[in-house]
Amino acid sequence: MVMLNSTKFSHLTFLLVGIPGLEAWHTWISIPFSLMYSVALLGNCGLIVLIATQRRLHEPMFIFLSMLAVTDLILSNCTVPNMLAIFWFAARDISFTSCLTQVFFVHFGSVAESAVLLAMGFDRYIAICDPLRYTTVLTYAKIGKIATAIFTRSFCIILPIVFLLKRLPFCASNVLPHSYCEHIGVARLACADITLNIWYGFAVPILTVVVDIVFISVSYLLILRTVFRLPTKDARIKALGTCGSHICIILLFYIPAFFTLLTHRFGHNIPQHIHILLADLYVLIPPVLNPIVYGMKTKQLQEQVGYLWSQKQKWC
Repeated sequence: MVMLNSTKFSHLTFLLVGIPGLEAWHTWISIPFSLMYSVALLGNCGLIVLIATQRRLHEPMFIFLSMLAVTDLILSNCTVPNMLAIFWFAARDISFTSCLTQVFFVHFGSVAESAVLLAMGFDRYIAICDPLRYTTVLTYAKIGKIATAIFTRSFCIILPIVFLLKRLPFCASNVLPHSYCEHIGVARLACADITLNIWYGFAVPILTVVVDIVFISVSYLLILRTVFRLPTKDARIKALGTCGSHICIILLFYIPAFFTLLTHRFGHNIPQHIHILLADLYVLIPPVLNPIVYGMKTKQLQEQVGYLWSQKQKWC
């Protein structure tokens, strides 16, 4: 008992509850979750393979799309298998090291995805506002530098979270009322001052997601200004049509993210299981729908899939 009350004691494992209050429904909840996870895996892996193997898709827009698929896979793979293990096998134990690893990749994936969406916005800006310089501005070398900058920024911003959590003693409860480990949820279990964690957790989305949204908004304001200066209605519709998929995935990523953040911060009257369900869906909805949206709205992808299908039919 003395050891349990000492701030020098720290738990080596945590217990993930899953969705608090809905434990009896875990098996049923796992059905749509597992189906969505399968769709996310097939869709994003298929997209990466298609873009990598088809030379016609080796264009900046599709390279950025493959980066988006990678971040979607990071976000879903670091969380959903753990959720399903809890739902199916009641495998609630997670080591402190594994929990920290999961915290890192959850937040890394979110920050990286936001940055990729910004890069895709820049791609659309150059394509519409300065089309003659498109191939000279977005060369393979510059795309490589953008990708390096995206993942370096994400790594450097999220890595301190691991050390902020690692310094804390966890001498009280080790029960985490969540389906996966996330920064503030884990920090709240500590028996020490977590003010630094709270402020850093507040600063990260402002320095990354909010800044990214501002730049994306500016790029689209410039795009709209250019589009409305086009001479014909058909030209305006065609130009805006190339942005349709990007706008859809921006909404799919940022709306659930902000809704989850706002309900977590201010929705004190909202039941806890709603908070956790929203957080779970946040890591599933974008990975599931992004490949579908681009597949439905991008003619080049449809043509390449149709071409591969026709070639397969010939061989059969």
